[in-house]
Amino acid sequence: MLKALIFDLDGTLADTEETHRQAFNAAFIEFELGWDWSPPLYTRLLAISGGKERLQHYIGTLRVPAAGRERLLAIVPALHATKTRIYTGLLVRGQRPFRAGVLALLRAARDAGLKLAIASTTTSANVGALLQANLGTAPDIGFDVLACGDQVREKKPAPDIYRLVLASLRLAPEACIAFEDSLNGLRAAQAAGLTTVVTPSRWTAEEDFSAAHLVLPSLEELDLARLAKLLAQAHAAA
Repeated sequence: MLKALIFDLDGTLADTEETHRQAFNAAFIEFELGWDWSPPLYTRLLAISGGKERLQHYIGTLRVPAAGRERLLAIVPALHATKTRIYTGLLVRGQRPFRAGVLALLRAARDAGLKLAIASTTTSANVGALLQANLGTAPDIGFDVLACGDQVREKKPAPDIYRLVLASLRLAPEACIAFEDSLNGLRAAQAAGLTTVVTPSRWTAEEDFSAAHLVLPSLEELDLARLAKLLAQAHAAA
């Protein structure tokens, strides 16, 4: 029986990746680094989960002396904190509404007594900013569990974040459905034993989601009856 819906944040609830990209570039300007993450470059960097990890990976690709690389790696925490400040400021100004169908599905789940959870690799500050920006006028909708990347040892595609959510909900994976938009997220959810619905974003549209239980362009027209049937079919076939 379906008891909970678990959502990734960036790209799944809202197409926030462009806002993240802009915030990274604004932080680079503040630090006078001369870097610019173009959309094609950022699409490739999204293969690395987590903002700090993405920065560290990028620094590793730069042709700089070893001493210079060490200096750059040392500023990653401050650089990421600046990026987070800029990003949350953009969200407060209402830059990124939920994707189509998200709010209706959240409300239907709440009305049906289902639990709701977030399983994200982003920071708790980013999660809070996005939810406040989109749910500030919908106090009837709330999440039972907010699990963020800074709460686990390994980020997606490792299943740590989903295992944390399941433990916090005190539910078995057979009672839950996960919603993702990326291949890393899909792998994490399925490694935790979850039935997974994928709604690709423009950043992940070229990834291979053939292993997902259901792939849709958006959550519009997706109802709880279809989700319950999907869950039953997934575990009957397992």
